[in-house]
Amino acid sequence: MTRRIEMFLLDETRKQLFDQAGRCFDAPTRRWHDAAGPADLPAGPALSLRDAARWLQQGPQRLRAPVSVIGPRDGGPAQLAAAERLGEILAECGFAVACGGRQGVMEAVCRGVATKGGLSIGLLPEPHIADANPYVTLPIATGLGEARNAIVARAGFCLVAIGDSYGTLSEVALGLQFGRVVFGLCDAAQIPGMRPCADAEAAADGVCAVALGLIEGPAARA
Repeated sequence: MTRRIEMFLLDETRKQLFDQAGRCFDAPTRRWHDAAGPADLPAGPALSLRDAARWLQQGPQRLRAPVSVIGPRDGGPAQLAAAERLGEILAECGFAVACGGRQGVMEAVCRGVATKGGLSIGLLPEPHIADANPYVTLPIATGLGEARNAIVARAGFCLVAIGDSYGTLSEVALGLQFGRVVFGLCDAAQIPGMRPCADAEAAADGVCAVALGLIEGPAARA
């Protein structure tokens, strides 16, 4: 996935966001609608994709569902660095992050979120929180074992997979089955429906695009 360069216009008086084509964003439906006419377009300020997502996340129509970040417990240095950077960006944009709550990629993304004062949710397989990594804001002991992967996949409004493992692959497949957009980087399994990203920056831009209704997920499957 290439870096998105869309710019948006903010009407501060009416608290409305417009794109360059003159469409107005309807936050409850995550849809863009044609404006009534040129007079409806504000003079500014202009916002980047991330700034537009950040503005949205600071208001009453914020997307309350988290972003699910998934990856192996034994991630390599590049994967851990990408996860931490992704956590930082998502927190800066005002998104909560859900993950498996343990080590490796999960710990790295929570560390990035914590660095920026964000919220991370750790959905643990154990019936207790003792195994949660120290950076999780809110550990939840599901007691479901690996079946908790389905909760991680279902909880996020989209998913970002960093690296690969059997558990990660199951969450990717479940996310796609649930109709979620799934981004992948750092050697994530390239399966049909996965949207590959060059780095954490591109993945974060993808998340912002989903939040702003610019990317839609596949049809959910029973």
